[in-house]
Amino acid sequence: MRTKLNITEGIFPMPVLMVATYNEDGSVNVMNAAWGTMQARDTVALSLTESHKTVKNIKERGAFTISIATAAHITEADYFGVESGNLVADKFARSGLTASRAEMVDAPVINEFPICLECQFIEYQDGEYGCGVIGKVVNVTADESVITNGKVDISLVNAIAFDPYTHGYYKVTERVGEAFSDGLKLKPSNTP
Repeated sequence: MRTKLNITEGIFPMPVLMVATYNEDGSVNVMNAAWGTMQARDTVALSLTESHKTVKNIKERGAFTISIATAAHITEADYFGVESGNLVADKFARSGLTASRAEMVDAPVINEFPICLECQFIEYQDGEYGCGVIGKVVNVTADESVITNGKVDISLVNAIAFDPYTHGYYKVTERVGEAFSDGLKLKPSNTP
């Protein structure tokens, strides 16, 4: 038997993305965005309305970064979602986190979050089913603390996911299977 649920914000789990930009005065602005995804290997889509300070900054600077939120900084990550950059100019400074200038784009990298995608702004889509900000990923960096054998080790990242049904955050740490491999067990042996 299945239980009927109310329609809610999305599919579980949702990413907890820290979208960072520079304000007009050069200060750092960060927002928490769960409605974001990869559209292609080098293209991201963020479902953000134009009323967000972050979107205004993206359009002005032509760039933004996306960092993956971690359990170690859940308080700061949540704060970036509950406080508006339109109302609090020093929102990032209040978090106590630090930032550096991105290598390839005019946007900040939040030093405490270990993975960062540097993005050039492509366009803003605002049609009936438009998804908001579209960006091209031009550089990806990771702190050495989360690298094993030259690759990102997600168990070391300690990333968090958002549950829109209960408004909880959950750690994403345990590897439970092998993509593009486990399913082969069900494939007939003579099928390519």
